Amino acid sequence: MNKFIILFFLVFIFIEVPAQLVEVRADYNNVGDCIFSAINNAKTPIFLNIDFADLQNTTFNETLPYVKKLERGFNNLFTLERYLDADEPRFNYNIKTFRSDPASIINLDFPYLIPFEPGTKAKAKEVKSIEGFWGNKELKSWIAIGFNTKPGDKIYASRLGTIVEIAKQVKKEEESLTWYNTWTNSITLLQPDGTLICYRNVVSKTLELNQKIYAGQLLGEIAPSANILKMVIYQNSLASDDLRFIIPLFVVGENEFEIVNIAKEYIVIHPNTVRGLEMSKKEKRKILGIKK
Repeated sequence: MNKFIILFFLVFIFIEVPAQLVEVRADYNNVGDCIFSAINNAKTPIFLNIDFADLQNTTFNETLPYVKKLERGFNNLFTLERYLDADEPRFNYNIKTFRSDPASIINLDFPYLIPFEPGTKAKAKEVKSIEGFWGNKELKSWIAIGFNTKPGDKIYASRLGTIVEIAKQVKKEEESLTWYNTWTNSITLLQPDGTLICYRNVVSKTLELNQKIYAGQLLGEIAPSANILKMVIYQNSLASDDLRFIIPLFVVGENEFEIVNIAKEYIVIHPNTVRGLEMSKKEKRKILGIKK
């Protein structure tokens, strides 16, 4: 049986991926199995969804819906095994790609750190608009968390994540196909649960793409002339173009977590018990000084 390769090029717009940035390959081996793989040419991880509409001479044995996080470069996916004494597998399928994990189930009780220096006071502020977050598209619904700030205030990560976008005062239009959102002066992280968190009005000269940031680690500082920190936690939807927005619980005291209230002022604490929730034992020893 002749071996051949079918290259499928993903065409993705705006938050999605530009043409040929992700290549999905289906290779038949010498026994007739079809081996799927993907190459992510982007600078940051991408989530791939493959949905088979028709299968012949094989069975798809992966968990449904099939969503795979693609790291940079080559990624193994799965194999469609040929039925014994049958022709090679035949199939039709659809492909979608996403910046966040559209299939993950979110733990709404996960505690986030108030993103200011421990020991300082923080006052929540109502966010009346997230204009410019999603280009010119009007969102049906959205949720954002706000805090009063002044220029130069230090901002710390509320949760562990990987830096996927560092937007400065101006975004280059020629790079728009790889934007995570259209906000400037913002930092976006991919969190372990597959959601994205964007810190608006935060700037940094030291962060790099794909850098791992731990809960309680310094992210940057409030940009000049800004008087509010806006935080948006969101996730793509598998079934529609709408985004899902998450209201987080924040650490407001020892073993106390709540949705921040604009009528309250909070003393910021970053307990090691919360900072270490998504750290390995090695990371806890290195970063938090926990020996056990």
